[in-house]
Amino acid sequence: MAHKSTPKQGVDIVEEARVFWMKNNKPVIYIGSIIILALAGWIFYKYSIQAPKNKKANDLVFVTQKYFSEFANDNSDDSAKIQLAGKVLNGDGMNPGALKIINQYGGSAAANLCQYYAGACYLSLGQFDKAIDHLKKFDANGATQIESHAYGMLGDASAELKKNDDALNYYKKAANVNTKDDFTSSEFLFRAAAFAQMTGNKNEAIALFKKLKSDYPMTEKGASADRYLARLGDLTN
Repeated sequence: MAHKSTPKQGVDIVEEARVFWMKNNKPVIYIGSIIILALAGWIFYKYSIQAPKNKKANDLVFVTQKYFSEFANDNSDDSAKIQLAGKVLNGDGMNPGALKIINQYGGSAAANLCQYYAGACYLSLGQFDKAIDHLKKFDANGATQIESHAYGMLGDASAELKKNDDALNYYKKAANVNTKDDFTSSEFLFRAAAFAQMTGNKNEAIALFKKLKSDYPMTEKGASADRYLARLGDLTN
């Protein structure tokens, strides 16, 4: 049977609450005020600062995207590609480039995308430390194909700097972002295996080529795995 509260018990509870409030009203009010101010600040930032900032950045990045598309589709190694990279990074005199968007609109989706653009351009220009710096700051936000390529470029930049362990790890990360994407994953798994072979890591190379063959047998890279395994002296296949 439930115990019934007596009138005295009710008075005691009220008295305890009154005493607690008398002792703690200042910190309770202080903490509550901080929470309210923080919430109000966040709402103000999101709708009065961040939203207009994101819109402005999105408007500005359009031209940078256009130059990057031209840069990415230019397979030459001549001055034209270098000029395109310069426009992506620094703008064209009328429109800001990726670096200015990153500096002025940090935290926006456009600035995040510009980290990728800048990394790719610096890699092409041979400025590998800068490429790594920007690519590490890029967040693909679940876009697996672009994430794979970002890791792949980190691998390329690390390889150029003779950071072999980093390069191999980035290539493997690129291959593992989305293992259901046979083309992309097999391409970067092959690159990891070939890099391991090139740097004298024979056992790792054999393991990676075997994985390439077993996981992606129907791809061009998977079909070539036996040839590389034979060169490495592994004839068990």
